[in-house]
Amino acid sequence: MTNIRNIGFGLLFLIGYCNLVAQTIVISEETNNPVSFATVSFNNGYGVFADEDGKFFYSEKIYPGIDSLIITALGFKDLKLSTANVPKILKLETEASELDEVVIRMALPKDFKEETLKPYLDDDYYKSWLPTVDSEVAVFFPNEDQGLKKITEVHLPLTLESKDWERRNKSNAEKKPFSTLFKIKFYGNDNGLPANVLSNEVIVFRATEKMGDVFNLDVSDKNIIIPKTGIYVSIQVLGYTDKGGKLLPNKKFKEIKTGTEIVRIPTNFRPLLPFTDEMEQDRTFIKRVFIQGNQWVRFTRDNVPDSSLLKTGLNNYGMGISFNIYKDED
Repeated sequence: MTNIRNIGFGLLFLIGYCNLVAQTIVISEETNNPVSFATVSFNNGYGVFADEDGKFFYSEKIYPGIDSLIITALGFKDLKLSTANVPKILKLETEASELDEVVIRMALPKDFKEETLKPYLDDDYYKSWLPTVDSEVAVFFPNEDQGLKKITEVHLPLTLESKDWERRNKSNAEKKPFSTLFKIKFYGNDNGLPANVLSNEVIVFRATEKMGDVFNLDVSDKNIIIPKTGIYVSIQVLGYTDKGGKLLPNKKFKEIKTGTEIVRIPTNFRPLLPFTDEMEQDRTFIKRVFIQGNQWVRFTRDNVPDSSLLKTGLNNYGMGISFNIYKDED
C-alpha cells in the first residue's frame, strides 16, 4: 500500500518545483473567466487537470518527451497546441452546439415519493479499485418504469486504509489521511453506453478520511432528471488537494527505468473504490480519459481480461443513488 507520508513529501517537492516553471491559465475567450478543471491531455496517453482557477503547470523538465497538448472542457471547442512554446494564457472558444442548446427546466409535480438504492460498502483493500486520473468509472441505473424521476443524492462508497496494517479489521483503527478531489458526471444512454453529458455544470467534491466509508453528494439543486432509457453516473479522480480543498499540481504518473526504456505508470490515488458482486448485471463501465477517441467499455472479463477484480467476480462499483419519483398528474 502507498505510504501517505511519501506522497506528502513528493507533493511538497513537486509544488516547490512547479514554482520555478511556467504556469498556464485556461480561460473562456468569450468571457475571460477561468475554465475550471479543464482536461490537459498529452500526446502519449497521459495528462493533468487545471485547477478551479483554470491553472496548470507544464514543463519539459517535469513531463519529458511530449510534443503536443490537447485542452478540452465541457461547452468548449478542443484546443491542440505544440509544447514548443506554451503561452501563459490559453483561450477556449465556446462550442456553438452547446450555446444553441435550450435547457428546459420543467415544472415538476408537487407530489413525489423518495427512494434510495443503497451503496455497497466494503473495507477490504483487495476488493477495491485503485483510482487513477487516466480512468473514469460509471455505473448505470435503469429507469425501470420510465417514470419521471430526479436524482437528489449520489452515494459513493470509499475504502479507508488503516495506519496500522495489523489493525485493519478493527472498526476503531486509525485511518491513513488523504484529501482528494473528485469529479462527478451524469450521462444519457446510447445503445447501452454512456453518451451526452446531461449537465454542463462542473460538479466536484473533496473526500477525506474523516468523512467515513461513504460520501453522500447532494445534487438536489442540479435538476438531474433520469431519462426513460436510464442514466450513467461517473466518478473520476482529479488529484490530491491542500487543506483548503484546492487542487495540488499532482504528477499523474511515476517513471520507472527498465533497461534503456522509461515506463510511465499511472499514480494511484486514495481513497480506493470498493467493488461488489451483489449488484444485478454488469452495470459498471470504464474509459481511459487521456486517450483521444477512446470509447466506454463495459467492465467485464471480455473487455478487461487482466482485471484482478473481475477474476474474483467483483464486477461493479458499489455506487448508490437517492431520487424522487413524481406522480403523474394527468
